[in-house]
Amino acid sequence: MKTLITEKQIRTKVFELAEEIARDNSSGKLHVLFVLKGAFIFCADLVRALGSHNLDVTVDYIIAKSYVGTESTGDVECSVDVNIKGREVLLLEDIIDTGRTIKRLKDELMKMKPKSLRTVCLLDKPSRRDVDMKADYVGFEIGDRFVVGYGLDYDEQYRHLPFIAEIE
Repeated sequence: MKTLITEKQIRTKVFELAEEIARDNSSGKLHVLFVLKGAFIFCADLVRALGSHNLDVTVDYIIAKSYVGTESTGDVECSVDVNIKGREVLLLEDIIDTGRTIKRLKDELMKMKPKSLRTVCLLDKPSRRDVDMKADYVGFEIGDRFVVGYGLDYDEQYRHLPFIAEIE
């Protein structure tokens, strides 16, 4: 394994993202929807950072899956069971790769008539994009590498790592 992004770099970036998101929030309230399982660590850290900016933050999750091993299946399985009508919503994803998952989730959530819907991802791989999708807030742009750590896994392994690493 090769470390691509250190724990310290992640911590700094999460705080910077929280500052930017808090600045863009108009109501002082924000409902964060994170995608299980990979985004749970990023979500916990970002929610704490948002709270330090005096935002009233609530949290819920969405289940989405499109990977088996290191490859995207091309199909996005998702379960969206939340009430976001009239709320400012932040859709939080660990990584945007092909863009199909985040686009599908965003399309489903917009049907629920939120006041606003913004997206944030820790990692962005624009070179792999299949659909026209760009997050409102991006932590790090990376190349076409398979990465693990900080919630991201390879067959449920490596989520616990406090840094982002490439499996060589």
